[in-house]
Amino acid sequence: MEITKRVHILEGTKGSYSYLVMGQEPILVDTSLPGREKRILESLARLGMKPADLAHIVLTHQDVDHIGNAKELKQMSGATLWAPKEEVPYIHGDKKSQGIRRLINGLIKVDRPQVDQVLEAGQYVGEIEVIPAPGHTEGHVCLRVDDVLLAGDLVTTRKGKLKPSPSFLTRDKVALAQSIRSVGQLKFEWVCPAHGDPVQRGSLWETLLS
Repeated sequence: MEITKRVHILEGTKGSYSYLVMGQEPILVDTSLPGREKRILESLARLGMKPADLAHIVLTHQDVDHIGNAKELKQMSGATLWAPKEEVPYIHGDKKSQGIRRLINGLIKVDRPQVDQVLEAGQYVGEIEVIPAPGHTEGHVCLRVDDVLLAGDLVTTRKGKLKPSPSFLTRDKVALAQSIRSVGQLKFEWVCPAHGDPVQRGSLWETLLS
């Protein structure tokens, strides 16, 4: 589904969405749950894309429903794999998550990819701006391209409304609230989360802060 001319949601990843950003350097943002590689390839094909067309794969954070197919897609495409610096040890499996994440990681197995490059605040990957938004995890980032915010798990949507990341999956609630405030100061029209359908911003972000 087209959000804007350059940003497309891969509908085969519903439940933990991946997004495709078109341009001179096409970028796949997040890779959904393990076992969805075929769905992602089919979604790309519907947009006229082959794996080899991808220049970059960007992971917003460490969770298995975001890194689930990164290893396979990186191998197939030859794309550069990016992730936030603080998240890399967890993605590689060098550090173990705690609490509910440790339980989830034990239940959902993933082939762990090797990250090629780390994301830094204010950096651009292709035409995507990296925006630190910790709280859900230590190094979680959002991404912005044109007037679209690729929100990762900073927020979710339900019935057309924005909600913060669920508290039981939030590592640092104070940091999450601060990230919602700071990201809200930026300009964007569309909010595209991993969980829930994209929405136009309107006054929805202000409702989050009330």
